[in-house]
Amino acid sequence: MDPDAHPQQRIGFIGAGNMAFGIAKGMLLGNVLPANIKVSAPSSTNLGRFQELGICVTHSNTEVVCGSDVVFVAVKPHLIPLVLTEVSQHITKNQLIVSVAAGVTIAALEELLPEDSAVIRLMPNLPCQVQEGALLFALGTKAKGEDGALLRRLLHCSGLVEEVPEAWIDVHTGLSGSGVAFVYLFAEALAEGAVKMGMPSALAHSIASQTVLGAAKLLRDSGKHPAQLRAEVCTPGGTTIYGLHTLEQGGVRASVMSAVESATQRARELGRK
Repeated sequence: MDPDAHPQQRIGFIGAGNMAFGIAKGMLLGNVLPANIKVSAPSSTNLGRFQELGICVTHSNTEVVCGSDVVFVAVKPHLIPLVLTEVSQHITKNQLIVSVAAGVTIAALEELLPEDSAVIRLMPNLPCQVQEGALLFALGTKAKGEDGALLRRLLHCSGLVEEVPEAWIDVHTGLSGSGVAFVYLFAEALAEGAVKMGMPSALAHSIASQTVLGAAKLLRDSGKHPAQLRAEVCTPGGTTIYGLHTLEQGGVRASVMSAVESATQRARELGRK
C-alpha cells in the first residue's frame, strides 16, 4: 500500500467500542473523510455516535471487510476467533488487518487469517478519544514497513504512536491501557482527601483533574525524569515531603508497580486462551 494515499484509503472497523470510536475520531481530524470509514457492530447501541460524525455503519462484518483497504478488528479478545473465522474468506493479501484485541498475539491472528495476510497488532488506550492516546504497534510476519508507515499516518492525530517489538505490547497494556484507570483512581483519591479536609466535592474533583493534567503535561514537555520533577516540588521540611512520606508508608510505589505487573500478566493470559 502507498502510505501517502491514506485520504483515499477505505477504513473499516469491526467493533464499535470506545477504542474504535477514539481511533476513528483521530482519523477524521487528519484528512480521512467520514465517507471513507465504515463501522460494524451486532447491535445499534454504539453506532449512533459514529453516525453523528458522518461515518457509515452496518451490522455486517463481511460488508466492512469487503469494502475496506484497512480493517481494524476492535472486538473483545474472546471474540477474535469467531469474528476472523467469519470474515477470513473475504480477506485478500492487499488488505491490512489491524487487531486492537488485548493479549491476542500476532501468531494467533495469522493462524486465523489467510496465509499471506498483512497483520499489525495495535494497542491504544482510552485517551485516544481526546487525541492524547499512547498507541504501540508491532508488525506481523507478512506486514511491510510501508504498512507500518500507513498506520502511523492514519493514527498521527490520536496521540503518541510507536512501533515496538511484540513482546512490549502486553507491557504497554499494563502500563498505559490499564494505567489510565490507575491514574483515575489516584485522581479520585486526591479529590477525596481534599473533601475530607473540608473542600466541596465538585471543586476538589475539578482541581484534582487539573493537577493530573498539569503534572502530565509538564512531565511530557520538560523531558525531565519524574524523580527530578518530584524533587523540585519538595522543599526541606515542607508539606510535600510529609505527604510523600505518608504515600511511601502506604506502599504506593510498590502497589503501582505490582498493578502494572498484574495487568501485564493478565494480558498475556488472555493471549493464551
